[in-house]
Amino acid sequence: MQTIPKTFTFDEFVAWYPENSIRRYELHNGVIVEMPLGPGDRSEVTGFIWGEIGAEIRRLQLPYFIPGSCLLKSVRNESGYQPGVVILDRLAIANEPRWKKESIVTMGSSVRLAVEVVNANWRDDYHLKFADYEEIGIAEYWIADYLGLGGREFTGNPKQPTLSVCQLIEGEYQVKQLRDDDTIESPTFPELNLTAEQIFRADLLLTEQN
Repeated sequence: MQTIPKTFTFDEFVAWYPENSIRRYELHNGVIVEMPLGPGDRSEVTGFIWGEIGAEIRRLQLPYFIPGSCLLKSVRNESGYQPGVVILDRLAIANEPRWKKESIVTMGSSVRLAVEVVNANWRDDYHLKFADYEEIGIAEYWIADYLGLGGREFTGNPKQPTLSVCQLIEGEYQVKQLRDDDTIESPTFPELNLTAEQIFRADLLLTEQN
């Protein structure tokens, strides 16, 4: 993960962002960070979550959608994130002042679910984004640590692949850590029939389905 050695405000970051870039960038506390592509299995986990949530939205005909690209602005004017998967509310997004022109989301109420699939920089997902998503007011946040990279307080001892489901209750995230055949209890998608193991072994599940 590379950084640009200068501090930016959120609006400066948006103005700087290269048009039609194949690279993805985020702003972390004023510092522009280039997001690595990551290994193929991480992409498979991300794609599997995207597909399963998308199917659930279609099945229940919910007024949600998964954007092709999206930038979440923090409450403070120094950070902007692009979650691995983000579910937006079609009704709430109509009130977003910067959505139509810039694909920028400024209000947590517009986001039904944000998912980060953990990479080597796991502290960003467990600390930095956890705190900012909580402060923004995002109702549900998943941390999909498919390799068990995070600290032992998050992934157990010994470390294991862990899905942390964070639900916003009275302004604070309440966290459930799921492993193996633990069933996901999603407040946004209560009928979602998935276990942590199925998400972490997306390649195996897709092979079995085919």
